[in-house]
Formats: sequence, structure tokens, C-alpha cells
Amino acid sequence: MTVDSQVRHYPFGDPVRLELDPRIDTLRREEPVSRVQLPHGGEGWLVTRYEDVRLVLNDRRFSRTATVDREDIPRSTPEPPRANGLLTMDPPEHTRLRKLVAKAFTGRRVTQLRPRVEELVAGCLAGMERDGAPADLVRALALPLPVAVICEMLGIPDSDQHRFRDFSDAILSTTACTREQIAAARAELEGYLAEVIALRRADPTGDLLGALTLARDEDDRLSEAELVNLGITILIAGHETTANQIANFVYTLLTRPGEWRRLRAEPALLPAAIEELLRFVQLGSGGAGSARIATEDVELSGVRIRAGDPVLVHMGSANRDDAVFAAAGELELGREVNPHIAFGYGVHHCLGAQLARLELRAALGGLLARFPGLRLAVPVAEVPWKHGLLVRGPRALPVAW
Repeated sequence: MTVDSQVRHYPFGDPVRLELDPRIDTLRREEPVSRVQLPHGGEGWLVTRYEDVRLVLNDRRFSRTATVDREDIPRSTPEPPRANGLLTMDPPEHTRLRKLVAKAFTGRRVTQLRPRVEELVAGCLAGMERDGAPADLVRALALPLPVAVICEMLGIPDSDQHRFRDFSDAILSTTACTREQIAAARAELEGYLAEVIALRRADPTGDLLGALTLARDEDDRLSEAELVNLGITILIAGHETTANQIANFVYTLLTRPGEWRRLRAEPALLPAAIEELLRFVQLGSGGAGSARIATEDVELSGVRIRAGDPVLVHMGSANRDDAVFAAAGELELGREVNPHIAFGYGVHHCLGAQLARLELRAALGGLLARFPGLRLAVPVAEVPWKHGLLVRGPRALPVAW
């Protein structure tokens, strides 16, 4: 059946730290497929139940390619979805590009990176200890670790790594930057990567960007625009999400001191704890991912989605679905069954999921071992939070030990 649904303005308001808006829980229980109007573009359907979210993410009847360069697509950002990007492609084009990158993120390759990641963590924590308390965990660890890892994989020089925070903040902006500022930042980043690619052509290297350049020039497996956009996607997605989640996870644990003490006493619990934190902590500021377009009529929770309708999924809500997770609204670090979809699902499942897990485990494990008495250095209400971006996280996280 088709329902007449009230159109709600979404997001419902500015996020409050890491809390899930209670209105999302209400929608999931009472109106799991609802009509929403986002700040930019037109109206769409918001899907909040776990099974419906997984279906949309994995069903070929919902297209990302159909959203490209359309101003009417509901979205939180001023810029509409762009062509030539991995995140806006459907198979088989998406499969072609993904295969070019996937070898760098296999389980075997990530395992090989473990000693280097742990070395980087140790260096960050040594510097933090040397400088003394209070320390800003974002500046000392959460940001430099994933930036260093992804830049080393791509082959970006150390001297250029500091530039990417401003690029990322602009490109991920919802209200923090104007459309013109976002376009300018993207153009500058595209220009920078074009320069690096030119260096790879003159002097081939064995890093990921060198391999992609070779695939472009010798095998003609991707276009020049796809090559640059792939570099941007890897660079931003490869550090921004993990940087925020390191800080978010530490904040979550330190505001629940019993959980920090439990992890300190049971270090073997860390892998399960990381999975539970991934489920429990919502990274997106609004929670609704990029829109997809229904290519034919589809029914979700009794609601008829018409061909051509935009559909958004709320993965944070799906990860709190009581039909799937016992005591879904509670943080349970020892949760044994945890089929969360924090990294997405289906063909767009995050390529860097295993790398992110490695960095998160190394960061939290290093902190627990070196600073067992870690605590917030300011009252909870004084922790500053990012605003106007697609992702949420502390701008700074003052800690002491």
C-alpha cells in the first residue's frame, strides 16, 4: 500500500554530542518508512528498520548512479552527488573501480600493516606523555594516526599531511561552508592530487596512487577523472571517519568510567568492544546516508516506494533495532552476536573496514596500556563538538592521566 505520510524536516535538529535523537526510535517503532525533507534538494523516504536498511543497501533496485548531478536529490550538503566517484556508481562500473583498490585493503595486507600502525600509535602516545597533561587527544592521536596511515598507503609526503584537515572539513560540510567554499576546496584538492599523479608518471612508485596511475596509463582501466576522484575518496574516507571514531570511542568510554575500567581489566575484550562501539556510536551528524533512487516499485514495511523515489537509510537507527539487538539502546562491550552495519552493507560496504578496525584497536589498546588512569580533563559539558559537518566528533578532547 501507499501511505500519506507527514513530511518532516530532517535532520530534526543539531546533534547533541553522540546521542541518537529519540524521535528516530519513535519512527523506527511507529513509522519505519517516513517522508522527509532535507536541507537541500527535494523530498524522500527515510528508512529506519534494520532489515529494510539492509535491503536498500544491497538491492540493485536502488541506484546510486541515478542520483548524480541532480539538484532535486534530498541531501544534507549543498553540492549534489558527483559523477566519476566510487560512492555514486552502481555495478558493473562500481565493481571495476572497487577491484582496482580492493587489493590494498585485504585482510592479509591489513595484517602486514599492523606493526607500522602500532609503531605510529606508540609514537603519538610517547609525544603525548612527553608533553604532559592535559593533552588534546584529537591533536595528539585521533587525527595524526589515520592521516599518517592513509597518506603512507597513497604515497603522500609527510610534509603535505597537515593540509588535509581543511580540505576534509570543507568537502564534508553541511552548513560550515558555503557551496562556493566547498567547490573551491575540492578544486584545490583535485589540483594537488593531479600534481602527485604527474610525479608518479615521471617516477613510478609502488604505493597505492602509483598503482592506480599505472592502471590508468597502461591498462586504461579508469579515466583520469575517476583516478583523481578515487584518490580524493580514499584520502578523505581513509582518515576522517577513523579520526572521529577514535575520539568518539574514547569519549564514550571515559563518560562511562566503569566500562573503561572493565576494558583495562579485560584486555582480551577489546575486539568485541570495538564492534560494540561501532554499533552504538553514530558517526553521521544526521544519520541518513546518501540517497538512492528506486528503479522500480518496491515495498518496505508495508509502504510502497514508487519507481523514481529517493530513499535514504538511517544506519544508526538500524544498529539500535531491538528486533535484532538485545537491549539495543545499551552499550554492552561483551556483546557476542553483533551483526552491525556501521560500515554499510552490500556492494558499497566500506573498503577500509578492516584497516579502520586495526587502527581503532591499536589506538584504544595503546591508550589502555600506557594511560590506564586516563580521564577527561574538563567537565563533559565543556568538551567542544564539531558542527555543520556530515560527521560528528569532538573538535578537541582534553584528557589527563
